[in-house]
Amino acid sequence: MSTEPERLQAVFDRAFADIGQVREAFTPQLRPREVGTITSIGTGIAKVSGLPTVGFEEVLRFPGDLYGIAFNVDADEIGVVLLGAYWRLHAGDEVERSGHVVDVPVGEGLLGRIINPMGQPLDDKGPVVSSARLPVERPAAPIMDRAPVTVPLQTGIKVIDALIPVGRGQRELILGDRQTGKTAVALDTILNQRDQNVLCVYCAIGQRASGVAKVVATLREKGAMEYTVVVVTEGNDPPGLAYIAPYAATSIAEHFMEQGRDVLIVYDDLTHHARAYRELSLLLRRPPGREAFPGDIFYIHSRLLERATHLRPELGGGSLTALPIIETEAQNLSAYIPTNLISITDGQIYLSPSLFELGVLPAVDVGQSVSRVGGKAQLAAYRAVAGDLKLAYAQFEELETFSRFGARMDEETREIIEHGRRIRACLKQPELTPLSVPAQVATLLALTGGLFDPVPMERMTEAEQAVREAAETIPEEVIARFASAKGLSDEDRAKIVGIARAALEPFQPKAEAEPAGQER
Repeated sequence: MSTEPERLQAVFDRAFADIGQVREAFTPQLRPREVGTITSIGTGIAKVSGLPTVGFEEVLRFPGDLYGIAFNVDADEIGVVLLGAYWRLHAGDEVERSGHVVDVPVGEGLLGRIINPMGQPLDDKGPVVSSARLPVERPAAPIMDRAPVTVPLQTGIKVIDALIPVGRGQRELILGDRQTGKTAVALDTILNQRDQNVLCVYCAIGQRASGVAKVVATLREKGAMEYTVVVVTEGNDPPGLAYIAPYAATSIAEHFMEQGRDVLIVYDDLTHHARAYRELSLLLRRPPGREAFPGDIFYIHSRLLERATHLRPELGGGSLTALPIIETEAQNLSAYIPTNLISITDGQIYLSPSLFELGVLPAVDVGQSVSRVGGKAQLAAYRAVAGDLKLAYAQFEELETFSRFGARMDEETREIIEHGRRIRACLKQPELTPLSVPAQVATLLALTGGLFDPVPMERMTEAEQAVREAAETIPEEVIARFASAKGLSDEDRAKIVGIARAALEPFQPKAEAEPAGQER
């Protein structure tokens, strides 16, 4: 029994001897440390004196674990953008340099998480597990590292996939007045990436907390959170956080792209981003320009959206597709920020409030929407039908305006208008119901083949539903050819049209013709 305390004593003696050796070997070193002082505090900004060797966009540490970015580096003071609860700070508080720029955690551990732009968790799932950290501001891929956009990014929305297609690696702007369904279009696109091997990043910039909660609840309910990262700044967050949010989200997405993955990023929305930057710039006394935006407002968005690309196969062949959202006022597409973003992006999807009021949902105005890339990336099965469809729809929209005057129309004009009404009815789609490629192709082929023309307008929704359900019976070998470069053969088309015709037979008005004649 007495051996046990002796053994413990020996262990302690050895430990203390080792500690003593380390203490004797240690020589304290003096390390200079730069400390500055807050001279004044504003809404989301601070002016700091001292710190003579601070770098542009370096992170500064304030009391209470609060951070800021050195934004204006002048000769006698530094303008700092604060990234947290700035109301706790006071003039005279100490400020330290960190020696690094703002970075964000990246990696597989972020999938399914809700974080702020600093990488701090906003859900109840504990700390964020990351494999690395990347700066939020990174240079865009050089031209020689990029490959053409050749693969479609299916949104699951008929009107977009058929008439305004988006390719993987493209930047497609979604714009329209408030409450026209911009977020709904982006949300449907995220939901449609399930089982498509596409990861998604949803970046909410200065949104209402209730709106973000609704989006997250929808993503969870539909099982989309498992392949999605949500980066959030709320409306009451400091403008500095709203400013860095899209850059942080893009760094998270770029990490996956550089691993050879396909990624979709949604910026919701860049109007708030521009306003946050304008607020910071005016507070820091930068000269205002048009609509009080600073002169480099174009640059902040161009350096963000240029990071979306499709990399060469030698670099993994990953892609980053950007869907920036912008809010217009009174349908003014020629305002400053919308025109800036239209010129940066590869096309735009315009949502019209007048179509929204008519119940045409999604309210995509086909005449004012364009994709400057997607046609090259569109599936051949769509290309065979989309050209005729767009022309027929454009003719209908022109003639519909004249038909409102009550003018007498010849038979051909009446047929064009009736066909156009059925196109519009078929392009309607409920929210959160993205469609598969076979269902879309079957519907579009039936449309261009005139199979819906005899169907009464009040039964169009049922008829289209019947065609979608019948599309599930399309043979597997035909579905396999949808993605081929050759497209559909005449035999394939005939099979699909036959399936659609059989599905639409119960909706033909033949049976109703006799009773109608008797009543007369």
